[in-house]
Amino acid sequence: MHENRRLAPHRRIVITSLGAITAHGAGAEELWQRVRGGEVAIRPLREFAVAGLPAAIGGEILGAPRPKYDYLAPLGLTDPEPAIDYALIAAEEAMAGAGLGVLEEGAAPRPDALPAHRWGVAFGSCNSGIHSAEKAVRRAVDAGRTVDADELGLGDDRHLLLVSPQFCAEALSSAFGLKGPVLSVNTACASSAHALAHAVEQIRAGRADAMLVGGSDALSEMAYYGFNSVESLSSRPARPYSRDRDGLSLGAGAGMMVLTSAEVAAAAGAPIIAEVLGYGMSADGYHATAPHPQGAGAARAIRAAIDSAGLTPADVPYINGHGTGTPKNDSAESNAVRAALGDAAQHVVLSSTKSMIGHLLGAAGAVEAIVTILGLRDQTVPPTAGFAETDPACGLDAAPNTGRALPMRVAASNNFAFAGANACVVYGRAADSRSEPTPAANDQTEDEVVVTGIGALVGDTTDIEQLWAAWQSGTVSAESHNGLRLARVTSDPGATIPAKQRRRMDRLGQLAVATSEQALTAAGLTADERVGVVLGTGVGPMSSISRFFEPTVTGGPLQGNPAIFPNTVFNAAAGQVAMVLGAKGPTSTLTSGHAAGAAALGTAFDLLRAGRADAVLCTGADELSPYALDAYRGAGPFTGRHGRDFRLAEGSVTLLLERADAARERGATPLAVLAGYATTCDALGIARWDPRGHGVERAMREALAAAGVEPAELTAVWTAAAGLPAVDGPERRAVDRLGLSANCARHEPKRVLGDPVGAGAQLAAALAVTAWAHGGVQGPVLVNGSSLGGTHTSFVLRPPAAAPLAS
Repeated sequence: MHENRRLAPHRRIVITSLGAITAHGAGAEELWQRVRGGEVAIRPLREFAVAGLPAAIGGEILGAPRPKYDYLAPLGLTDPEPAIDYALIAAEEAMAGAGLGVLEEGAAPRPDALPAHRWGVAFGSCNSGIHSAEKAVRRAVDAGRTVDADELGLGDDRHLLLVSPQFCAEALSSAFGLKGPVLSVNTACASSAHALAHAVEQIRAGRADAMLVGGSDALSEMAYYGFNSVESLSSRPARPYSRDRDGLSLGAGAGMMVLTSAEVAAAAGAPIIAEVLGYGMSADGYHATAPHPQGAGAARAIRAAIDSAGLTPADVPYINGHGTGTPKNDSAESNAVRAALGDAAQHVVLSSTKSMIGHLLGAAGAVEAIVTILGLRDQTVPPTAGFAETDPACGLDAAPNTGRALPMRVAASNNFAFAGANACVVYGRAADSRSEPTPAANDQTEDEVVVTGIGALVGDTTDIEQLWAAWQSGTVSAESHNGLRLARVTSDPGATIPAKQRRRMDRLGQLAVATSEQALTAAGLTADERVGVVLGTGVGPMSSISRFFEPTVTGGPLQGNPAIFPNTVFNAAAGQVAMVLGAKGPTSTLTSGHAAGAAALGTAFDLLRAGRADAVLCTGADELSPYALDAYRGAGPFTGRHGRDFRLAEGSVTLLLERADAARERGATPLAVLAGYATTCDALGIARWDPRGHGVERAMREALAAAGVEPAELTAVWTAAAGLPAVDGPERRAVDRLGLSANCARHEPKRVLGDPVGAGAQLAAALAVTAWAHGGVQGPVLVNGSSLGGTHTSFVLRPPAAAPLAS
């Protein structure tokens, strides 16, 4: 069963198909032909209205078709979510042209198809189901409620099920029956580029053979009001890199592609359009919205991408730029390219697709990758439209207004985001793909990943020892709240944060910073450019989203508060960790619902095994805002008879993960070894689980196989059970089938301490590690995290004594 899961460090990753829908219409080829011709699709809005703004233009999708997959009817809904529609439409094109089929369980093997459990999804979005969220806030306002009220009065609003980015990822999984790893990533405008990077590591590690990868975002009132509040919108189509640029243009759309290994593509006879040669990620740690003026963080991402591809700067003749059209971003990016490429920068072409279709936010990375890849295919660089005059602050060749032929073997694509999240991906031309793999800087190593520090702030506990005491006593402070039981954080999470930095942070950011600081202190480590940040959050910054959007509903778009808007992106909390604590290594934010923390741990593990960082602050964090509480209350299974044993908790838990050799070099004492993990999906649709628990069973068995541990060796299983029969029962049945020893304990920490949503896996892991320190049975343990839509991540922890570090 596990013969294909061995580490494949030099596995070449290729792209076999593309799919897109943008303001240029449906189809990747249609997008490319119009972009290479310099056609601008940014125009006055027709179907989408944003009254009261001078910049009511954008890259609008007109008359978009509906996808074939119906995600609404099973939920009893009729009002579609545009971002989900766009993702499915682009995915239909990508899957149809992939040259790889999906084998259902029990079907006869075919050379051109892969078993469903060998297919995964990595999806990136900035705002995902924001339309459904905006409608919910409007209904609350119409009902006379405010976001400061204890209850918003949304009622049984099942459209809230369309808000979460994870539910879009699970809709993609269900639409095509893909049962392997399913991830949702939200690093604002770098989201889909980060999703691609994480998909590469899933294939390289042997957890999947093919991944459906991309991103989607729709036009939204909040995006218009937000960018208007920070004075970033232009009243004319954006003119990136041009001296007269004065702001960005927003756009809508989705881009999807199929990634697989070169050997799988060859065996299936699938087309190879391009190769993913390398990627780079970094955090600016500088400002919530503005990039570092000299592009320091972005330059690190570009250099890492080129290095990991085994290339030199002179090998990269073309970069599809981030190119938003704002004065600060374009000059900072140009500085970053010069810093990363050195003398080679004077020969590089840096052009912007956003000048023609607008800024697609979380979908930008995927759609601009498609343009980059098709430019490689046709040996043509697309232009920067609307370019008027060279700005010395930029100064690079922007291919002004007209595309041109350019011989290229490789090309890169940049994406940078709010909160200082940077990404660069390097692609190789299919015709020039290497016949043999070349070891590169991001090859996975055999070095172990260890836990060296823990920080915790859950309910009324303020550190890991208090959390352990609450777990041991089984007593936790909780309150009843309109049908829900809650354990809120009662201390001030921002107490140790300097006032100047705290002033513009929301509660989610304060929680993440507080526990990250605890973990660093416990480990005796000072954060720097080799320390990354990976955050998991299930609910995200819903209080900031509500607090920003509601005044615009009641008072008009000019009421948007520019101090609040930067906190409306899901990765704002990770950015605050980087800014306050100085962790400027690779950063990402996973939004896999109640499995977000587990997904973050897996992503951090992969970054460390790939040598991308020496250490990663891996945080799970969620706050209980009135908006979030009303969403849980209205969703159904959390209140009344079915939810009588369910309790929500607010809080944050951080595990500091390190490469074992880095920890050893600085004399750190490991608390645990993270030995392996796996992610699977039931693929049954939004908010649905397999009642038999087969998906979570696969996750557990594959995690054990990755760690080299037999079920009978486990001393404990820390389950994801939270008091919800519809999800606890399948997990319990799956654990029963593992074949555990009679002495293996089963723990349900969320049923005692409450469910901290995206921090659930960190909560269980922290308790498991602390148990060993308090004299518990020394031996490997299994930890589960599951979303409410049937995505499951399991990982294995070992005490250091059970797996000593090699000298």
